[in-house]
Amino acid sequence: MTLTGSWLVLPDIPGLGPLASSGALMEAEVVAYPSGRPWLVGRWAREELTVACAGSNLVAVIGSCPVTATRLGELIAAVRRVQDLDAVVRTLPGSAHMVASVDGVLRVQGSVTGLRRVFHARVSAVTVASDRADLLATLTGAGIDEQILATRVTCGGHLPPPLGEQSMWHGVLALPPDHYLRVERHGATTTPVRWWLPPVADEPLAAGAVAVREALQKAVAARRPCSDRTGAESPAMARVSADLSGGMDSTSLCFLAASLDTPDLLTFRWGESEAGNDDAVYAAQAIAALKDAEHLVLHPDDHPSVFDAPEQTGDPEAPYLFARTHSRTRHSAQMLASRGARTHLAGHGADELFHAPSTAYLYDLARRHPRLAFTHLRGYRALGRWPLGATLTALVDSRDMPTWWREQAAHLTDPPPARRSPSIGWGRPWRAAPWATPAALDAAREKLRATAAQALPLANQRGQHATLSTLRTMTPAYRQLARLFSASGMRLELPYYDDRVVEAALAVRLHERNSPWRYKPLLAEAMHAILPPSIAQRGTKGESGEDVRQGLRRNLPALLEVFTDSALAARGLIDPDVLRARLLAPQVDNSTVIALENLLGCEMWLRTATAATPTPQPPTALMEHR
Repeated sequence: MTLTGSWLVLPDIPGLGPLASSGALMEAEVVAYPSGRPWLVGRWAREELTVACAGSNLVAVIGSCPVTATRLGELIAAVRRVQDLDAVVRTLPGSAHMVASVDGVLRVQGSVTGLRRVFHARVSAVTVASDRADLLATLTGAGIDEQILATRVTCGGHLPPPLGEQSMWHGVLALPPDHYLRVERHGATTTPVRWWLPPVADEPLAAGAVAVREALQKAVAARRPCSDRTGAESPAMARVSADLSGGMDSTSLCFLAASLDTPDLLTFRWGESEAGNDDAVYAAQAIAALKDAEHLVLHPDDHPSVFDAPEQTGDPEAPYLFARTHSRTRHSAQMLASRGARTHLAGHGADELFHAPSTAYLYDLARRHPRLAFTHLRGYRALGRWPLGATLTALVDSRDMPTWWREQAAHLTDPPPARRSPSIGWGRPWRAAPWATPAALDAAREKLRATAAQALPLANQRGQHATLSTLRTMTPAYRQLARLFSASGMRLELPYYDDRVVEAALAVRLHERNSPWRYKPLLAEAMHAILPPSIAQRGTKGESGEDVRQGLRRNLPALLEVFTDSALAARGLIDPDVLRARLLAPQVDNSTVIALENLLGCEMWLRTATAATPTPQPPTALMEHR
């Protein structure tokens, strides 16, 4: 199996040549150590890599980060230890990996949200790191982790950390996003080091909005067309496209790009089937204001339907999490590429960052500012029709996170929780997919109980933890979207996931960036002078349920055909008769569709992962360094 858009980091020791020339990385580029041995091996666009050397320090930045080699060399000149690079990383805009060698010690890290991931594995007692888990599985011959697969089938794909960040293979380890991987000389000793903590949320809204706006402006500017890190413009990179749904998130990026005089801007949106979706109204207002851009709107009949071509949704690294829109996304990327776009801006991440993923912040607020908490609670109770008893119970519930994980294991097959229930705890209760077999349920329960032993809050405040957890829960899906765009020659860019943007937003007081009376108040304030007032003040969110219902009806025969000879059923993880009965029954809510989307991703991943069994690297080829 040959992988595109992936790379390896190797320690500076003899005998690793066979890895650098592995069939999984055919025609790969190599960046060498001063010794001449391979350091970085892989594929990347020219504009995505900056390498600098200062004395014995060697640093590479891979991704969307407009730093030149000269500037990077200046930043690392005073570095004496790998931990000194903390200060360097905090100055870099955009979103990128950083790989460094300082006096023979390696440091490998991604972004703090996990959009840029790092995985590592042992090859004959040597640690090798990569941005792709499937590449390491191919190189090491790692077997599928049946327990994590069973857990995904049973509990769903959007699993919070640390469970949702684990790889699908035994022996391929995932680095927590707020850590860097330290690899000692000779590659034998490896230590994950936590280097990042979320900021204290004490910034007032007005000041925080200024910081968020400046961070977003730098994030969008970091994606301006540039052939290399010298600043020379590339005709091939000249066109930028951007989503323009009509919502505040993507529309903000379009106006920021326009304000920076982004050349040849192309906006894009999917037309919707839902009669009550008012996205089109606001998108039309934005289009009228963006006079210098070209605008492309696809009618619902002009792009693939939801759940189209379900048999083509396999992803090699992990179950594809947006399986129902796989064909539609691929078609969009191809169409944008055909119009000359090479970089596409999307607003993914703004919901997680600016729209309360849960109202967990009320838990902390009630203990610090009870009167203010009461006011917010009253607003949320009116919006969500929360029962008073359930609300008070949630507020006084002081169970820790390990207890929450163990309770998910204990209550997997309970009836669904009440829909009108407050979300103030560590997360929404999970319920098992109806087609999960007893064997899958047992494996999932065991995995959840094991996770409880290592589960820790991501921040001291519960609301801050909830935001970070939601961001990190969604990053695997967005990484997969980026790969789908990459297959069409496009770079999918998500400025809301940039480290500096996330830090600026997290620094704002929780009760000011969340409100029951105002939609995304922090983003609205940040974009106040940039967006048309009607869009900045919008309080609604578009609904696309009709697209899902139509797509499911149209593609149900193909979906049933996919599971007629199911690889998951062959492994004893699902009951195909129960699945068929649930799909053919009337759908009273969207729970079955959500579970089906996850199941389809698991099914097609398993087929993809087992289509070509990875061939392990012969240990004898790596022994000469001993």
